[in-house]
Amino acid sequence: MRLRVLGILSVVTALIVLAVAASILASASRELTQELQINRAAALGRFAQVAYDSTLDGDSAQLQRDMDRYSSLYGEGLVIRSPTATLTSGGLSPDRPDIAEALARARLNLDDTALSPLAPFGPASETMSRPFGTGSQVLGEAVLDVDLEPARARLRERWAFVALGAVAVWALLLLGAGRVTGWVLRPVHRLTEAVAELGSSGRAAPLPEDGPPELRALSRAFTSMSQTVAESLESQRQFIADAAHQLRNPVGALRLRTDLLGLELATEAQREAAGRASGELDRVESVLADLLRLAAAEHRASELAAPAEVGAPGPLDPYPVLAEAVEHAGPEARRVGVELRLAGPPPEPLRIRCDEGDLAEMAGELIGNALKYAPGARVTVSARAGGGIVSVEVADDGPGLSADERSAATTRFWRSPRHQGIQGTGLGMAIVERLAGANGARLDLAPVEPHGLVARLDFPEAGPGKAAPGGAAPRKAAPGEAGP
Repeated sequence: MRLRVLGILSVVTALIVLAVAASILASASRELTQELQINRAAALGRFAQVAYDSTLDGDSAQLQRDMDRYSSLYGEGLVIRSPTATLTSGGLSPDRPDIAEALARARLNLDDTALSPLAPFGPASETMSRPFGTGSQVLGEAVLDVDLEPARARLRERWAFVALGAVAVWALLLLGAGRVTGWVLRPVHRLTEAVAELGSSGRAAPLPEDGPPELRALSRAFTSMSQTVAESLESQRQFIADAAHQLRNPVGALRLRTDLLGLELATEAQREAAGRASGELDRVESVLADLLRLAAAEHRASELAAPAEVGAPGPLDPYPVLAEAVEHAGPEARRVGVELRLAGPPPEPLRIRCDEGDLAEMAGELIGNALKYAPGARVTVSARAGGGIVSVEVADDGPGLSADERSAATTRFWRSPRHQGIQGTGLGMAIVERLAGANGARLDLAPVEPHGLVARLDFPEAGPGKAAPGGAAPRKAAPGEAGP
């Protein structure tokens, strides 16, 4: 935006500078033209008077000497034609077309002593003519061939000086425009970043109040709004956590009563009904447990917690955590007929910034989803590094998800229509996405050819000897990049 504004201001300032420079140059041209015209008109008038006196006296020798002296001094030729003789100086010929035309105009008693406005480049000379005589009787004509080059050289010097001055002024105006633009746009950029931060984390740091008064007021209003939004979101998260926690005790008591009631039931149909009620209680308990996990993950993500803040002892190698998650899921994989395997370790140990418990929970959730929704498939868990990114992947060759389903998968309580008969809460991927964000990572889902799904957690690679950074901002998954 700053470049666009500066581009417009540079054009506007250039036009202003050009207009001022053109005005100055036009004024300089008029000044030099008037100066030259006045001097040469005075000289031509003096020669016309001397020529008139010489015509009356019949002696043109002095006139010729004056003409020769003038031509040698100024380098300009003269032609004076009287009834008795035609005198020339400076090698000027009366037969030259423009001189002959000037003599003809003077013979008609026309006084032509005006010069065209000077330009830096143009004809080398211009003629001035004047008749001399008595009253309306023309006795002769005087023509002066004015040399324009000295005046043009002075004009070119002024043009160069004005051009340099215009460039300097334009540069100063651009510098001033850059500073003013930065002063005006700096609060706008901060506001843009704060809006993005508010959208991704639900909170934003207070904005400093600088820039124009209108932007200061906008910064104050946004800070107040962001605090209100953050408090509202935190209140909602706390309400969910409190409600889920408070419901666990009544649900636990209800389960106990249901189990005791089942012992007292006599018929098979009654016991079957009690079993169904117990199954629904299992589902309620699962939902409550996942709600508590989701509330905790969202709280962590909203705080942008870095690994150092959540207790991770420096850089973490994810491979041992994945190996433990695969070992833990082994019995379930064998039960549902899934070939679960862990890819070989990378050539060099990997390093990421992530809480070990969070990574274990995310890996367990992704593996559990693959076992649940791709029974009988082959599931591969791997970790690799490249381009400054460490990727933890759980890939299967099951039925996979469509593009629309992948884009909606991290929505709370979302489940694919094909999976409605499979037990679940629809909160697993939302929890994984929030925990990934809390650890500066990104959850991405992509199809596997010819069929299947790969769930990938991308972490920024961490140096083995560096302290854990504070406050690494999570990368928000873009629409279409969410998981099942």
